[in-house]
Amino acid sequence: MSSDAPVLKLYNTLTRAKEEFRPLDPANVRMYVCGPTVYDYAHIGNARPIIVFDVLFRLLRHLYGADHVTYVRNITDVDDKINARAAERGITIRELTEGTNKIFQEDVKALGCLEPSVQPRATEHIAEMIALIEKMIAAGHAYAADGHVLFDVPSMAEYGRLSRRPLDEMIAGARIDVAPYKRGDMDFVLWKPSKESEPGWDSPWGRGRPGWHLECSAMSWKHLGEVFDIHGGGIDLVFPHHENEIAQTRCAFGHEAMANYWMHNGFLQVEGEKMSKSLGNFVTINELLHTENFGGRKWPGSTIRWAMLSTQYRQPIDWTVERLEESEDELGGLAGLLEGTISRLGVPSQAFAAALADDLNTASAKTEVRRLEKIARTAASDIEKLEARESLAGCLALCGVELTEHFVKSTLGPDEKLFIDSAIEARNAARAAKNWAESDRIRDELAAMGVALKDNKDGTTTWEVKR
Repeated sequence: MSSDAPVLKLYNTLTRAKEEFRPLDPANVRMYVCGPTVYDYAHIGNARPIIVFDVLFRLLRHLYGADHVTYVRNITDVDDKINARAAERGITIRELTEGTNKIFQEDVKALGCLEPSVQPRATEHIAEMIALIEKMIAAGHAYAADGHVLFDVPSMAEYGRLSRRPLDEMIAGARIDVAPYKRGDMDFVLWKPSKESEPGWDSPWGRGRPGWHLECSAMSWKHLGEVFDIHGGGIDLVFPHHENEIAQTRCAFGHEAMANYWMHNGFLQVEGEKMSKSLGNFVTINELLHTENFGGRKWPGSTIRWAMLSTQYRQPIDWTVERLEESEDELGGLAGLLEGTISRLGVPSQAFAAALADDLNTASAKTEVRRLEKIARTAASDIEKLEARESLAGCLALCGVELTEHFVKSTLGPDEKLFIDSAIEARNAARAAKNWAESDRIRDELAAMGVALKDNKDGTTTWEVKR
């Protein structure tokens, strides 16, 4: 890491404090993030950790070198939800998980995410899971009962340190899995028997399959070691998933930590409400990219990414059409400014890198982008303008924003743009006068040119070229 690189500070959920990041081995910085359970399309809430930790992956590569960072994001391909969905659709579990994972990979690539260093599948790590269970049993932290193996929560004095939940809350949460073979209310399953129709593997405790929490402990151990640097995921995973991962890994190996830094992104809601299928506001990444179900149009992956980065990752975010429209306009303006410069990436400005290094403060980083954009447009010196454009391009590259999808709008000639702007102004006037026939005529004329309009209660505010 160069001497002028910013000091990376990350908020650690484990300590509830922002801490300077000190990797165990600067030559091999290691990060694990919980990935998808591949039974259905990933929703926009799932996209948040995918984008957030991709930015962190890029920043770590920037600071330590691309060859010195290992990023593991798992694929959960054995789960009760998978079993149920495959049965519902009348297909094999393998067909379901392969098809769903293929769509997931395509969707996150469209969001500008780099492929992780490793994407391990749970079903390929059964041997590691069995080995972990055997270590926990030998250390007195797990027990077999009625074909199951369970973690003995009272055997770990520091259980609950990550989530810091009151004991009665943890017990209440654990009671959803009441069973006569459990010694304690909070004990959780490491291994459970499988019916003939369910996926299963031979083990010392009979044919069965792993508990969800065990899968991540096994995959992180296999690819990152007994202790590693960063573990990330959504805030909803703190309890019980991450709490139980810590318990399993620490008790299997006897270390004081599983990961030194635990990072969690905040919740996402849609248009001011909790996302829910029952409310009709359940939005998938695939829908945003390929249908007109949200805001009446398809959205470029870069627009979705830029919108997601408008709020610092630990804060809640309200996913709205307005947020996407604002991001689309910002990137459209940058595309027009940077076309022809994008192949000459400059070094991101120190202020931009420092903002990202301050616990991924993307909101502050965006402020720096706007400052550079102003210089690139208004500086008296052409050299200063060029340097600002090159630095802008470097900033966007560092946070993974690709402008290619926005260049088509910036390739319009000045006469075409003038005509479109004049036509939109005339159409807004016709709409205000309730002259719907004239409004429709202008819309159709622009559509014939490949110009798609986006209307709201205030009139046409955005447009795009579809050629």
